[in-house]
Amino acid sequence: MMKGHKQCVGVETAGGSLQASTVLTVLKRHLQRWLELHRQRHLLAQMSDGTLKDLGLSRADIQQEAERPFWDDPLKH
Repeated sequence: MMKGHKQCVGVETAGGSLQASTVLTVLKRHLQRWLELHRQRHLLAQMSDGTLKDLGLSRADIQQEAERPFWDDPLKH
């Protein structure tokens, strides 16, 4: 097993070995979340200034959010 692998995947069995199906399930969830973050950030970047104002957001806020890498999940912090 590669160093840091357990921390990256976040799944470990009682015996310390990872099951392939569990790893794939976790990986699938991560990929789905990353795709959703990318989609949401893209939609935010396309919103009009009027819509952003209604939401209480500035164009600078959206630019900063849109430039975040897809794996940077605000719910994970």
